[in-house]
Order: sequence, then C-alpha cells, then structure tokens
Amino acid sequence: MSFRTHTVTEYVEDVSPGSGALPPRAWYASSDAPSLSLNGIWRFRPSPTADAEDDSFAAQGYDAADWAQLPVPGHWVLQGHGSPIYTNHLYPFPVDPPRVPTENPTGDHLRVFDLPEDWPDLAEGGAVLRFDGVESCARVWLNGADLGTFKGSRLPHEFAVGPLLKPAGNVLAVRVHQWSAGSYLEDQDQWWLPGIFRDVTLLHRPAGAALDFFVHASYDHRAGTGTLRVDSDVDGRITVSELGIDIATGESATVPVEPWSAETPRLYEGTLATAGERVPLRIGFRTVELSDGLIEVNGTPVLFKGVNRHEWHPEKGRALDLATMREDVLLMKRHNINAVRTSHYPPHPAFLDLCDEYGLWVIDECDLETHGFTEQGWRDNPVDDDRWTPALLDRASRMVERDKNHPSVVVWSLGNEAGTGRGLTAMAEWIKGRDSSRLLHYEGDPTCRDTDMYSRMYADHAEVERIGRALDGGGLKRRRLPFILCEYAHAMGNGPGGLADYQRLFETYDRLQGAFVWEWIDHGIAHPELGFAYGGDFGEELHDGNFVCDGLLFPDRRPSPGLVEYKKVIEPVGIAGDCGESTVRITNKQDFAGLSALAFSWAYEVDGEPVDSGDLPVPALAPGESAEVKLPAPPAGAPTGEARWTVRAALAADTPWAPGDHVVAWGQVPVSRRRVPSVAATARPVPGDGVISLGPGTFDARTGALTAVGDVPVSALRLDVWRATTDNDDGAPWQPDQRYGLLWRKLGLHRMRHRLDAVETGEHTLTVRTRVAPAARGLGLLTEYRWLSDGDRLRLTVSTVPEGDWTVPLPRLGIRFALSAADGVRWFGGGPGEAYPDTKAASAIGRWRSTVDELQTPYVRPQENGARGDVRWAELGGLRVEGDPAFWLTARRWTTEQLDAATHRSDLVPGPASGSGSAAAVWVNLDHGQHGIGSQSCGPGPLPRYRLRVEPAEFSFVFSTVADPGSG
Repeated sequence: MSFRTHTVTEYVEDVSPGSGALPPRAWYASSDAPSLSLNGIWRFRPSPTADAEDDSFAAQGYDAADWAQLPVPGHWVLQGHGSPIYTNHLYPFPVDPPRVPTENPTGDHLRVFDLPEDWPDLAEGGAVLRFDGVESCARVWLNGADLGTFKGSRLPHEFAVGPLLKPAGNVLAVRVHQWSAGSYLEDQDQWWLPGIFRDVTLLHRPAGAALDFFVHASYDHRAGTGTLRVDSDVDGRITVSELGIDIATGESATVPVEPWSAETPRLYEGTLATAGERVPLRIGFRTVELSDGLIEVNGTPVLFKGVNRHEWHPEKGRALDLATMREDVLLMKRHNINAVRTSHYPPHPAFLDLCDEYGLWVIDECDLETHGFTEQGWRDNPVDDDRWTPALLDRASRMVERDKNHPSVVVWSLGNEAGTGRGLTAMAEWIKGRDSSRLLHYEGDPTCRDTDMYSRMYADHAEVERIGRALDGGGLKRRRLPFILCEYAHAMGNGPGGLADYQRLFETYDRLQGAFVWEWIDHGIAHPELGFAYGGDFGEELHDGNFVCDGLLFPDRRPSPGLVEYKKVIEPVGIAGDCGESTVRITNKQDFAGLSALAFSWAYEVDGEPVDSGDLPVPALAPGESAEVKLPAPPAGAPTGEARWTVRAALAADTPWAPGDHVVAWGQVPVSRRRVPSVAATARPVPGDGVISLGPGTFDARTGALTAVGDVPVSALRLDVWRATTDNDDGAPWQPDQRYGLLWRKLGLHRMRHRLDAVETGEHTLTVRTRVAPAARGLGLLTEYRWLSDGDRLRLTVSTVPEGDWTVPLPRLGIRFALSAADGVRWFGGGPGEAYPDTKAASAIGRWRSTVDELQTPYVRPQENGARGDVRWAELGGLRVEGDPAFWLTARRWTTEQLDAATHRSDLVPGPASGSGSAAAVWVNLDHGQHGIGSQSCGPGPLPRYRLRVEPAEFSFVFSTVADPGSG
C-alpha cells in the first residue's frame, strides 16, 4: 500500500494563481470612502522551509513579542534576514516545474491594528484588504480566518474582509514564501528578493460604491474632438466640469478637447459618482492605432525615445516610495526621454499616475518571464503548457484591469523572454477582447503571431537598417509591421556606445519607431565595505556578477555619462551648422508640440571663452519642420583664435518637470579652425651628470626617459596601449567572437614590454628608439620618441610602426606618465563629462575645470573611465600640455593596472609613482586614439569606424610649466 501525505503548504507548488482573492479591478483612490495604510513596523519570524513553523501565529492572542521587527513595505533579505540572490536567467533552484526546494525561506509577518475612530460603522458597507506586491507567494489570515493564497509578485490582490473586522485588535497574519510555482514565471534578470515590498491597505467599500470602471477617452484628430464613455459595474454619473460633460455611466459624449500626448500631457479632472462614493478621474483623450504599418497616436506616428525601467532603490530594493518614483520621472523628462517599458512587470500604480501627469509613453509589461527554460531548450516551458494558462491569464487580467484607465499606457506587453506557446496566445486574445484601444507587444516570437509590432533586442546597426528598409525577411505580415528595439544600447559600465548612429537610423526610416535602452538604473545594493554590491557579493551559489549593474543611473540615482549622452542624442530640437556659415539649421524633432515652450540663445566663443551672447529668434516650427536661422555678425573686436557659435534651446518658463532655463538641446557651429601649436627647434641637448637637458626638459642620460619639465617632476613616460577593460570590451559569454577585451588579454596587451634600442642626440633633438611588444608574441610596435625645444617649451613627437600580424584593434594609443602631485585640472576641449569615440555627442567644446577626483566616473565595477575628448590643451600639476592633433585626456590617482584589477570602488587606493616617493601620484594618459565603446556586454561592439586600427601613427605634445590650477 502507498499513500501521499498532504501538507498545508501544497498551495506553494500549485500552478494555479491562488484562491480567495477578489476579481481584479482598476486601481484608484476614493474621494469619500476612507482607507487605512497598514504599512509600518510588523513583527517578523523567518523560517528555512515552507512548513518549518505551524500557523498558530495567525490566531488572535498569539504572543509574538520575541519576534523581530520589520518595516513593510520591504524585503527581509535586505533587512538582516538572509541574503539576496542575483541571476540573469538561471533559476537559483532545480528546474522541476512546479516543484520548488524544501529549503524555501519563509517569512511570517504579523500586524495588529485598530480601526480609526472615524471608520464607518462596521455594519454599513464592506472592506477590502489590498496587497500591491508580495514576492513570491503568500497566504493571508485576518483575525484567525484564512482568507486565501496568491502568487503574481508584482500584481495586486484583494480580499473581502468586512465581516471580519472589529474596532480594535485586528490581527493580520501573512506567510510569505520565497519560492513557489509562481517563481517559474518570474525569472526576470533581477535580484530575487522575497517580502511584502509594496503597500498593504485596508479600503472601506460603502454600499453602492463603484466596484470597477473603464474610462474610454478617444480623440478624433481630424475633428479635434474627444469622445468619453465610462463603463462601470455600478451605475452612476460622469461629470467633467471643464468640458461641460454630465452623463450617465455607459453613455458617450463628444466635445472639443485638447488631446493627451507624452509631449503635451493634457489631463481633465472628472468625477464618477455612484450611490455610495465619488471617484476622481484624470482623463486624457488619445487614440492609439496601427495605421499603414505604423504606430500612431492621435493620427501621428510616434518615435519612442525610451528606457527599460526595473524598480530599484539601493537600500530598499523594489520597495519604492512616491518621492523615488517622482525622481525617476523627473530625471527621464529632464533627459529628453519620452517612453518607458516597465520591464518586466507592471510598476507600482503610482508610477503610472506620474507618467500620466508629466507625460511619458508607457509599454506596460506583464509579470511574466520564463527565461531559465532556455537551458533545456524550452522543454516544460509553462507558456506552452495548458496547466499554467489560468495563471498566465490571471497575470494578464490583473495588469490590464489595474492599469486600464491610464492614458500614458499605449501598449500592453505579454511579458519578456518566455519563448512561445499557447498560453501567450490565450493572453493576447484575452487582452484584445478586453481592450482593443491599445496595441500589443511581445518580443520573443519572430513570427509576430500575437503582436502589433515587430520587436527585437540588441540588433546591430546594419540589421536595424535592413529592417528599416523592409529587407529583413520573416514573412509579409512581419514586414508590414512597425519595428521597435525593445532593448538596445546595453548601459553596463562605460557606455553605451553607438547611440547617435542608431538614432540616425530611427530618424531616417519611418518603420523604425524607436527603442528602449537597457536599462534605467544600476541595481547595486548599498554595502558598508564595497560601496555597492552586485551578484556574488552575498555568497550566492549561482550568480551573474555585475550584469545587474547595467543602467543609465548609478544606484544612488546620479546620472551616468551614458544618460547625459542619451539626452543629447535624443534631444527634441536639432541644431546644426557648417563651419564658417552664418546660419544655423533648427529642426523641430517632436511629434506633436511646437517650439513655443522653448527660448533660443546664442553665444560666441573664442578658444573656449564666451565673448558675447544674446537671444536667437526662431520661427514657430511645426513638428518635423526645419528652418535656416541667421546668426548675428561676430562681435566687433573679438579676439582671434578658434571661434564657434554655441546655440541652446531652453525652457522659456518653469514646467512641472524642470525650471525655466533648463537646456533641452544645444549645438555648436565652428567659425574658424584651431591653430596647431608649433615649437621652433632652437635649444640644444646639453649633457650633464647622468642627465641630458633640453630646454625645460631633464632626461635620464642612459634611458632617455623624461624626469622633469622645469621644476615639475615627471616619471615613467612611455607609450601605452592598455586600458582597464570595460564591461563592453569584455563582452558577454554568449557573444561568438570579437570580444576584444578577451582577445587583448590573450595577445598580452595588458603586459607590454619596452625594449630600449637607442638614445641619440642630434644638434637640436633627443631621440629615443624602442620596441613595445607583448611576451610570447612576434608582433610589436616600433616606437620613436623625438624631443625638441625652443628653450621654453618642450615638444615630443611619437611615431609608431606596427610589426607582425595584428588581427585586433588597440585599446588605446598614446603616452602615459606620472606626476608626483596634482589636484585641479583645466582644459580646452570636450566636456564637461567623459567621452569616447562613439560616446561623445554630449561633449561640448569649451574651457572646463575639474579636479582629478571629479574626473573619475564611479562605475560600480571599476573600469576604463574619465577620458575627455578633443582636448587642445590641458593644465594640471604645474604642467601644461598642448596636442597636435587634439588628444584624449585621462588623469587618475591609480595606475591602469590597479584599475584593471579592482572589482569594487573600495579597491581603488591612491598610490605613488614609480620611484617618485610620493604618496599620491597622479597618472596621466594623453591618447592619440581610443577604441570605441559599443554595447557588447549584451549587444553589438563598436562600429568599424570607431575601432582603433593598428597602423603607422604620429602625434605630438608640447609641454611647458604653468601655475598649478589648484583645486579646480
């Protein structure tokens, strides 16, 4: 005889979405019915398994005084109980759906609460207990009554609790399991963080209250009218006083309106009044449709300039408060971002309110990803298993019903990286049947069976252009659909590169309707020793390292250079001109708005210094229109030098998302070319006691090495080709080839040797001949350093000639040396921030000041950073350097080798220069060339034109002494 023991935790491994919860409905706040937030300090008891403790804690009178205290919303592994786990797609438990390990961390949560004194009579109406987000499975009791269970971590669940409430001493008990059958549907490239991480709220539901309602607010762009209809489960009236609307639910009214768009987010305040309550409405009139193969809103094709946004806070994980959500939206608007894909789950509903208010297009994505099944060829994938279809439909309906009244939501997404299957088709059919007013997205099916658009991730520039020209194959249906890159420009570490090249394609081909950078923010966890921790820092058995740190914001929400670059690339106004021309070309790149909200200005600059400035009249250009705008005559008496116009477009007045004078776009128009520095060879080399003097330069007589310029000590000057590899240099494990970081190391470019061949003095020159090459290889660079001086300045010309079969580009090409001390830095060139060959759109030519420390970019995993491009001259540590041609400047308090070896910012400790005896040397790179950045940490590498080819090269620098810039 055999038998099976049934346990009280079978619901954990049940493929169903749960039991006891109310049907999903719209998320809203009532004007009349009270609510009680149950956020705050709860009692908490962790257990190592799902059934390690009995459920007696749910009973009234249970003594939990010895339990820990825990803030809710929150994740217990970020609050001292266990550890977080990061995996990109590997399930951190055996794949045996729907089974999960016995070792299943479980948290019992307990909250005792009283009803407010003004809470309505318990005999009148009902009440609903609402959970907005719990990972990954929960069982709920109130006053000892078992309410039910639920899964679907980032979706709302409500329970009817009216008859169970009492005025005081209500006991709310919640058991949360880290792993469940639902975990197989939530493999979403993020930290696995169990807990009650969103709000818990008690809502009074008066008799006759609205249950659910659907606001339909379309816009006819030809007539300029909006049509409003509100369908409600409970009859009532709809009023919009500003529009003179007063109609019954279910009736329609058509009136002249201003439409809603991400550029002009016009909202009308309305009210749904039923017998039991009044519900405030924020109505945005807009129509979304697929027309002639394009995504159109209000009759106009839109271009998405978007980001993928995981919810994240470095201390609170996904437990975001309203201020943090607002900060995200404001940062997006201030950086010209117009769209968000809510990867890979619906966000906190308050975030969508902010998108409605400030104006962002939203692709709202379902809480679904089964990426880990790729490891077994998608065998047993839940989306192609009918047993899981009810759970998939539950997730789809909870997203749509909750978020259906947000005008910002223009596209529903079925989920992410879940393969293909019958379950996805069932979801698509249900969504289309419930809401035909929005389009449908899913990236994982190349046949586009269930979608209204062709979506891809990380397609390279050449393929995107083929798609734009409808030369991509894939069948007639797909070629007739619009295309978006739902993920591109992987923003991991230094990068992403190639943004401007993508944007040119998007603006050239109508079919290409934009893209969404992966992703918005680094998911570093605040750590007392490491600064920010990433995968592996918590002893995880499986992890994907710093792949979780791939955002345009650092974990503390400071913008990265990548975000500054993206702002420039996607700016809503084009400003361009040709050298020496007296006009500038202004283009309105917006889809809906004119230029009336912007004020234009000009500045005339010579050698980076402003000489004069003024307002620039620009005609009222409609979206898509351009005009040549005449610039004023150059100011009389302006000094001679390298001159240029800088034209800016700034907000003309304060807006809800930025103050007046906030710059949204800028461009520079050169007027005259740079004068290249020249040094006459008049000084002679003078031998001394073990040294050679040439003008202000002092050299080691044996090696020819520069040891000082005037009274400024210099050490270890030599050719340098290595950089601390970036995440994009190293590429991703699944990249087939051209992972240049690995190829460079295999070749030995990180350990180059310098052979001295000759030190020669001529009548006016000092020449040092060397060969720079890696061990074990037959290739190298014949390198010549040729010095001359006019008595005050010292000119170095470096010539390199490659030997051997070079099959890869160089990381960098230039010289490196150490200064015994430096703090302030001044330069004339690109700035104010970091730039590399394919990330320098945002680098404006001007005069800039900084400190050595401020030049560093604090990537969570240290790597090559901080270069300033197109530098004409720079001053630091008492030294002035001019370049012929312009150069890349990098200065830091550690060597490239130290930077390369570091895994966290805390590993970087200032050190002395070789032989300098200084405790705080500054290492300076002056580079003739830098290899591009690309986004090969997940996407394509640098385009060919940004690769630093190995070929003969010659470049010069002029050194002189100058007063130290001080602290910058």
